[in-house]
Amino acid sequence: MLTKVFGSAVHGVEAITITIEVNVGQGTKFFLVGLPDNAVKESAYRIETVIKNTGYKMPRLRTVVNMAPADIRKAGAAYDLPITAGILAASKQVVYTRSPEAYIIMGELSLDGSLRPVRGALSMALQAKKEGFRGIILPYQNAQEAAMVEGLEVYGAKHCGEVTDFLQGKETLEPQPRGSHAIQERFEVDFSKGQESPITDHSQAMERQCSGVRNCETTGARQFDIDFDEVKGQRSIKRAMEIAAAGGHNLILIGPPGAGKTMLAKRLPTILPPLTLDEALESTKIHSVAGKLPGGTSIITNPPFRSPHHTISDIALAGGGSMPVPGEISLAHHGILFLDELPEFKRSVLEALRQPMEERRITISRARFSVDFPAAFMLIASMNPCPCGYFNHPEKDCSCPPGIVQKYLNKISGPLLDRIDLHVEVTPVAPSDIARTSALPEEPSQTIRERVVAARAIQLERFMKNAQEIHRNAQMNNRLLQRHCRLPQAAQSLLENAMTRLQLSARAYDRILKVSRTIADLAGSTDIAAEHIAEAIQFRTLDRGNWGRFQC
Repeated sequence: MLTKVFGSAVHGVEAITITIEVNVGQGTKFFLVGLPDNAVKESAYRIETVIKNTGYKMPRLRTVVNMAPADIRKAGAAYDLPITAGILAASKQVVYTRSPEAYIIMGELSLDGSLRPVRGALSMALQAKKEGFRGIILPYQNAQEAAMVEGLEVYGAKHCGEVTDFLQGKETLEPQPRGSHAIQERFEVDFSKGQESPITDHSQAMERQCSGVRNCETTGARQFDIDFDEVKGQRSIKRAMEIAAAGGHNLILIGPPGAGKTMLAKRLPTILPPLTLDEALESTKIHSVAGKLPGGTSIITNPPFRSPHHTISDIALAGGGSMPVPGEISLAHHGILFLDELPEFKRSVLEALRQPMEERRITISRARFSVDFPAAFMLIASMNPCPCGYFNHPEKDCSCPPGIVQKYLNKISGPLLDRIDLHVEVTPVAPSDIARTSALPEEPSQTIRERVVAARAIQLERFMKNAQEIHRNAQMNNRLLQRHCRLPQAAQSLLENAMTRLQLSARAYDRILKVSRTIADLAGSTDIAAEHIAEAIQFRTLDRGNWGRFQC
């Protein structure tokens, strides 16, 4: 007897439906075909044990399991459950009154029949909805994640026996409820419709972002253990971070040890706006495919913050492997990639960032296929100015030999620095200033975040009619720069003079324009003024001539 069930394979961050055909006929061997990897081939031993332990018999006839399409490699143990369901039906040990062809079935089996979680549940559910399946049956640990997809019945099972009983018509499984009340409030989404209410004007865009912040704080989703009001002084650094957060700009902090670079960078997520529904779903898909989704989490609502160690490999950062999985730059999609002690990273690792920073995606190519991973991240980097750490220090002397400073800075290539919008020098706060400012209240993250949200809402309206996936000033292409970054004569003269004196590249010119547009948005100005250009030029520290030319 021939039985057909359906599973799903994750390719990149998307899913592909896999048809699993099981035929039991004359003969005595078990065949598993369709380009399975070793983990799928080993499923025969698990499946036989599970079938026996659940009260059924493994058929001793010729059993052929075909997984189509045959040109796509099937990897992992998540096909255990659909193959088991197919064998039981094809051997006529069970009769399914619910058609298994109406469901996507996935799950890894333990020897006692209990189910283990799988990766990519959200991608599988989205593809099942797209192809018109009635529902999806997954391990219960994945059900909450898959239930974010509207119009699809999601069933979470703890044991394979529950799945076979359900397909036989018994009510052993209940549909997983849609997103929680807190999530509905967070995204202002009606799960009976499955979409956000449309934004029709600038005021609605601003109110949605602001209400998203309020709702998250009310439900506890935006609670942080750290805050900018804990940072004493460093007003210019806080200003640079506000600009970076508002426009999605890349930022590098350069300063001596103990100046507060890492402390400031770790507080940047506290002023970022919450993710929109589309951004949250995309980030969740990536983390689910990579197996990085926290347990019990149905959707990622806060911008990711990834901080890999400087010993990271090229593949771990960019993504890859025999079956490519997302790397750190994709896990930081719609969030922050923080590289502490930037010159300590391998040169090849840093150079791998260049193309994704421009294109906001990365392509992993193999001999038979290629995979695209999204990579729209904010790069936040920190570094010492020299090996000893005290070059340009206001009080301490640098002990590095001649030429060492330049050699140290040369670990970071010019093309990579060109792609970083804001270069900020961090100077340590004097003890006397710490004592004096301790009595004065510092601006909390919530106040800064409200300004960032207002600037983001202006950008949302600006790029709303744009066909490309552009939502922030840092993502503008040349055409949008010409349209939205027109300069008055005074600002143009100031920028041309800076280009000549600092010997800036054409890319740096565009970066200054984008930053100045964000500064104007924070000020509520429709036009870019000379003071906005001047402030943007100020944040090009590493383009200034005195850096790296120190001689003892």
